[in-house]
Amino acid sequence: MGTKVLEMTISKRTLVYTLDAIIIGGIVGVIDTLFGRVLIGIGEVRTDYLLYLLPFLPLAGILITYLNRTYGGKSQKGMELLFEVGEGREKAIPKRLIPLTILSTWLTHLFGGSAGREGVAVQLGGTVAHALRRDWLGPHASRIYLVTGMAAGFGGLFQTPLAAIFFAMEVLVVGRLEWRALYPAAIAAFVASWTSHTLGLEKFTQIISAKLSLSPQVFLQLLLLGVIFGLTGKLFAYLLGTFKQSFTRTFANPYVRIGVVGLGLSILLYLIGAGRYTGLGTNLISQSFEGADGKGLITGADWILKLLFTVTTIAAGYKGGEVTPLFSIGASLGVWLAPFFGLPVYLVAALGYAAVFAGATSTTIGPILIGCEVFGFQHWPAFLLVCLVATRLFPALSIYGGQKVAKKLQ
Repeated sequence: MGTKVLEMTISKRTLVYTLDAIIIGGIVGVIDTLFGRVLIGIGEVRTDYLLYLLPFLPLAGILITYLNRTYGGKSQKGMELLFEVGEGREKAIPKRLIPLTILSTWLTHLFGGSAGREGVAVQLGGTVAHALRRDWLGPHASRIYLVTGMAAGFGGLFQTPLAAIFFAMEVLVVGRLEWRALYPAAIAAFVASWTSHTLGLEKFTQIISAKLSLSPQVFLQLLLLGVIFGLTGKLFAYLLGTFKQSFTRTFANPYVRIGVVGLGLSILLYLIGAGRYTGLGTNLISQSFEGADGKGLITGADWILKLLFTVTTIAAGYKGGEVTPLFSIGASLGVWLAPFFGLPVYLVAALGYAAVFAGATSTTIGPILIGCEVFGFQHWPAFLLVCLVATRLFPALSIYGGQKVAKKLQ
């Protein structure tokens, strides 16, 4: 009798998780599509009218600060709030996080800030899923639903469901996978990805045809590239934290802070590259895989300038994410490094795309899989090596201030 009751309980839980994951994936996929397609349109408008929009970046920052301080409440914490919910230190995610984060990110991009988009997707996914959670499923339900929503958000925006599943499972605590969430996270990530694809959200894919023989020399080269890319990701994380502290000390008033830094950004973003380093950085990603192996379109300064502008934008208080700029930093750095190693330029750019992301987020499996899903699974040994090395460097240093490190890695 007891066994039958247990089986019925497990079957019921599985059914609930299945249905909820499908619903979460569908809802998040639709919101991701709306957010992503509008963001693409905003990028096109900014490119066409840069000279008219960029001067208003400081005013846009002041508006973003006002909206979030007036109406945001706890949602102002952004990703940090999701980490607090995952740890059980916070019980709820305000639903107003979704419209405020989306609007703030659109404003940041329209007026020329250098930022990403995944922060919005992961936060909105976590918010939707957590609102639908069923606490009667057990003490871990809150965390499972949170991870499920984060996977849906990432998967719907980038249409890389395998990477989304494992990124969400490993990002909360470095060195620990949230295996309890694997089943619903997988369903939600695939449903969100299929939904956004069906609704017309574009996906970046670049199959690398170059072949790489894993000789001892190439093995050592890949390890060294992993160190360089990993340190680049750590540099991004370190400067992000340092700039936030510095700006807060220098300008105690958040309106003055974002206004002054925004004014400096608007001037420098035009003087240096005439808008080349505004927005997501998808222009740098595209150029890294165009032309004569990308070398004619990418300069050695692109990666560091994109890094500095992105860190400054986010540290000042503008909204968005870090991941897509990290992709562009890694790809453009890879183009510049490839000739020194004598390796195929496109392949090294692809490795940088994944490994800088790994270093900055202290995640491993997600970056490996995003490299495979975007550039082809035939290069999985190379992605595995560079991302493993990149992640192992200073695991406690990450772009996510609320991220914890498992004791076994400390």
